[in-house]
Amino acid sequence: MLDQFFTQISFVDIFNFCVFLTFSICYTYQLYYVFVVLTRRPPKRVAKKNHRFAVVVSARNERAVIADLIHSIKVQNYPQELIDVFVIADNCTDDTAEVAREAGAIVFPRTNAEQVGKGYALDYGFSVIRSQYADRGYEAYFVFDADNVLDVNYFREMNATFDAGAKASTSYRNSKNYDSNWISAGYAVWFLREAKFLNQARLMLNTSCAVSGTGFFIAADIIEKHGGWKWHLLTEDIEFSASSILDGVRISYTPTAILYDEQPITFRDSWNQRFRWAKGFYQVFGKYGGRLAKGIVTNPKGSRFACYDMLMTIAPGMLLTIVSVLFNAIIVVLAATGAMSTGVMVASSLSSIFFCLFNYLMFMFMFGVLTTFVEWDSIHSTTRKKVLYMFTFPLFMLTYVPIALVALVRKCQWKPIRHSISMDVAELSEASRAAGKRERV
Repeated sequence: MLDQFFTQISFVDIFNFCVFLTFSICYTYQLYYVFVVLTRRPPKRVAKKNHRFAVVVSARNERAVIADLIHSIKVQNYPQELIDVFVIADNCTDDTAEVAREAGAIVFPRTNAEQVGKGYALDYGFSVIRSQYADRGYEAYFVFDADNVLDVNYFREMNATFDAGAKASTSYRNSKNYDSNWISAGYAVWFLREAKFLNQARLMLNTSCAVSGTGFFIAADIIEKHGGWKWHLLTEDIEFSASSILDGVRISYTPTAILYDEQPITFRDSWNQRFRWAKGFYQVFGKYGGRLAKGIVTNPKGSRFACYDMLMTIAPGMLLTIVSVLFNAIIVVLAATGAMSTGVMVASSLSSIFFCLFNYLMFMFMFGVLTTFVEWDSIHSTTRKKVLYMFTFPLFMLTYVPIALVALVRKCQWKPIRHSISMDVAELSEASRAAGKRERV
């Protein structure tokens, strides 16, 4: 009886230790990323030549914001004759197409109730461009979302990266509405953290970055090789990243190319969007996880670590936390119902649940604080809100737990996120200066 008692205790403790050890082994390298960013500066690039680009935007009922994006492209510090803007008005029921045309874009209306989603819309747009505008000699394609607004030097900086030989590059993603509420701030901090402490570190370590939804270019020869945009999972950006890394294509990062986008402000919109992301990550892991694991060993030496890094990005690491919490919760429930009477084991399970959740919250809090202080001048808000949202960021990240669980068992249909904040870069700069003046008064 005593031997069984200690065996039960040992099993619980060993299980929890194995979960902790797995996390530590898999993700400790990202702490090294932080050290790299804080001790090194990214390289500066100057282009020898200005290249010809096409912009591709998938827009569904985006009349409120699409003109701002096009305007921010039209006022770039880059030769306008080298940029063409194409908008796919995808299943629109408003006048997005007319607004985009008036702003100076070439518009392709698309209606398809079967193939719904950004990936399919992009594929349609590329097919039309390649068939009707092939004579324009585009060297690379930029992909944006309709709610984006670009810094005036965006194309100049991205052109320098392309001119240096990059086949694809993502950019620095900031937010229009950090200070709307704790939800938009949570998104903003997450994307700033991704840009600064993931992609910038990858750039400086000469490994591959990952595309995150919007604000990136892809070389025309890659599109030609694949016959268009052939990544149609729910997270087509991560699928493209995984596919590119497996093909040996290194995705670069341009920290000086600044993009602003609008974040959701309601929990329902946030849930729908992150539910789609969680489901999409599971899809990408299911399709590419095995090949990435194999690539860690078989890919050319220059891309093996990139395979590992991408595998850790798409791996359902959140599920380890969930499994650990559920396992220990089951032990507690069994004890409460009388099925088990091992008090020490129950205490161990309770402490493990607390330890797991507390560590997760503290880890996210530290990343939120670090990101906020390092990117302080880039966040358009007051000091009071910046400090407040450091504390709400871990709670925002904790809401991923039920989302990840539901995404395991429920089907996902693509749902559009409403965008309504009309703002250009000049307004963003003015808002930042006004916030600074209010703080000094």
